[in-house]
Amino acid sequence: MAEKTENVALLESVESIPVGALGLVPLDSCMELGKKVDWYLTKWRNERDGEHTENLAFAGYQRDSFIVQSKISRFGTGEAKGSIIESIRGDDLYIMVDVCNYSLTYSLSGKVNHMSPDDHFSDLKRIIAAAAGKARRINVIMPFLYEGRQHKRTGRESLDCAIALQELANMGVDNILTFDAHDPRVQNAIPLKGFETIQPIYQFIKALLRNVKDLSVDAQHMMVISPDEGGMGRAIYFANMLGLDVGMFYKRRDYSKIVDGRNPIIAHEYLGSAVEGKDVIIVDDMISSGESMLEVAKALKERKAKRVFVCSTFGLFTNGLARFDRYYEQGLIDRVLTTNVVYQKPELLAREYYINVDLSKYIALIIDRLNHDLSINELLIPTARIEKVLKKYKEGMDI
Repeated sequence: MAEKTENVALLESVESIPVGALGLVPLDSCMELGKKVDWYLTKWRNERDGEHTENLAFAGYQRDSFIVQSKISRFGTGEAKGSIIESIRGDDLYIMVDVCNYSLTYSLSGKVNHMSPDDHFSDLKRIIAAAAGKARRINVIMPFLYEGRQHKRTGRESLDCAIALQELANMGVDNILTFDAHDPRVQNAIPLKGFETIQPIYQFIKALLRNVKDLSVDAQHMMVISPDEGGMGRAIYFANMLGLDVGMFYKRRDYSKIVDGRNPIIAHEYLGSAVEGKDVIIVDDMISSGESMLEVAKALKERKAKRVFVCSTFGLFTNGLARFDRYYEQGLIDRVLTTNVVYQKPELLAREYYINVDLSKYIALIIDRLNHDLSINELLIPTARIEKVLKKYKEGMDI
C-alpha cells in the first residue's frame, strides 16, 4: 500500500508543467547518493507515458540521466574554482552536498588535506556561482545542515548557521532542503526563502520492521526514548506516529569545567515510566562520538529494558566503532540504524548490528514533486504510510 501511495504521487506529477528542465548536480561529496536518486528519477520519468510529455513544456523530460556534469578544480595553494560543464539555462537545479564527507582529500602545498565542512560549503558556493544566474531556480539539498549545531548564541559567539543560510539566499538559492535540523528555528534567518527540515521517520520504521521480525509495536511492549531534553520534540513525534509512550534522559553537566569545547556530563537522569521488559528505541538527530547514546543504552539496560535500538539520522561515528562493537558484544545495544545521506565507512556497513536506511528514493520523490511545483506535505507527514506498513507487519505480510 505504501508503494501504491508513492505511485499515485508520481502519476499526479505529470498533470502539471515542470518549473524547468530538471538538473541534478551532486557534488563529489554526495555523488554516490546522487547517482541513486538519479536512477529513480530516470526510471520513473522514462516509464511515464502520457499526452503531456509530448508538450514543448516537457522538453527534456525523459533522459538517460539528469545529472549535470560539474567539477571542482584546485590549484597548488589549495584554492579552487567550480565549473559546470554543460548548459543549464532555464533548468530547475538541485545541488546535493554532504558537508560531513571527510573521506575526500586535496593537495595543499604538496600535503594531503582532508576536506572539512568549511571546504564542502565553499565548494557548494562555487557551483552556485558557476551557474551565474542562468538556471531558472536553484535548490540546495544539504542533508546535514552546515553549522547546524551552532544554531543559537550563548555569550559572545558566532552564529555560523544563520550566516551560511543568508549567504545562500543572497546568492540566489530559492529552496534549502535538509534532514532533521538540530534546531529548525534557524530558518528564521531566511524567512522569505523556502526551507524544509525533513524527518525520515517512515524510512526508520520501515527499515526496523524489515530487519526485526518479532517486534510488538504497542505501548505495553515498546517505548521511545530521547537521550536529552533537546530531542524531546523528535521523540514525541516518533512515539505519536507509533502510538507509544515516551521517556527522556536529562544530562546533568558540570558547568564549572569545559572539556573538548563542552561541559562534561556527570550523569544521565531518567524521566519516564518503567522500561522493564520493553523494547526501546532511542532516537536522536546524530551520532557524533556516540558516547551519550551508549551511556543511555547502558542505563536503559540497567533498568532491565529488553532490547535497545538506536536510530539516528546522521551516523558520524567520529571516535570510531570500537565502543559500539563492545556494547553490542555485551548485549547493551541490539541494532543501530542511520541513513545514507552522510558518508558511511565501509566497515560500518559490514557490521552485523548495523541497519542502513536508504533515503535515495525518498529524496527522488521530493525532487520529482518540487520540480512540478506540487505540495510535498504528504511526503513530509507520513502518518498514513506508517499506519499501512504497521498493519502489513502485524498481518505478517512483506514490507
